[in-house]
This record gives sequence, structure tokens and C-alpha cells, in this order.
Amino acid sequence: MKPYSQDLRDRVVAAIAAKRQSQKGIAQTLGVGLATVKRWCKQWRETGSVAVRPFRRGRRRTLSVCDTWLQAEVKRQPDLSLAELCERVQAVWNLTVSQSMVCRELQLLNLPVKKSRSMIVHVRRLA
Repeated sequence: MKPYSQDLRDRVVAAIAAKRQSQKGIAQTLGVGLATVKRWCKQWRETGSVAVRPFRRGRRRTLSVCDTWLQAEVKRQPDLSLAELCERVQAVWNLTVSQSMVCRELQLLNLPVKKSRSMIVHVRRLA
């Protein structure tokens, strides 16, 4: 979703500064939500500007530091289980990670999570 235009933000602040209407009236007149008007009013009081704030990304991925290693490890031994990958990440990178975290990282890297059927058959024969 795109942010509102700077022109609209400036008109809201000008209307607030003029004090001719309530915040609810300004919201209805300019076609924005009341919460948006309140948020811009607060931003204007605190910073003196209603410019678009930079987009904040989420938390940094823990496994982003070992992306290339993880790709090489899966390429070298594609039949590793998630538990085995977790153990190797712990041993090599000293990071405590869960299986779901490793699974999400494999999905982000477009690496296969499903193991080959030949490995399953081979394990069954050994048992």
C-alpha cells in the first residue's frame, strides 16, 4: 500500500493549524481516517513535519549470516534432516536455531526441504 501524498498531509496539518474544524471533521472533509489525522497531528507536534517516515523492516534473520554456507551444505548433502542441519549450524556457527527457523530459511533460499525417496528406501533396508 502506498503512503498518502505529501500534499494531502500538508492540507491536514494546515487545517489543524487553522483550528476551524475538529479532527473528526477534517478527516471526513479530506477523506482520510480519524486515526490517520491524529497520527499526523502527533507527528507534526513532535517533529514539525508530516513527511513519510522510512519503512521499518522486521527483525533481521538470524540465519542470514550463513546463507551461502547453508546452500553449500544442502548441495553437498541434500538428504540432511532439519534436525541434522540445526546441529551443524550450532557446531559451525554457534547459533542456537529451531527446526522451523531452518525450514523457513531453506524456503527463502528456494532449497528443497523434502528428502529423496532413495534415501528413505536405503534407511529402511538398513533397519
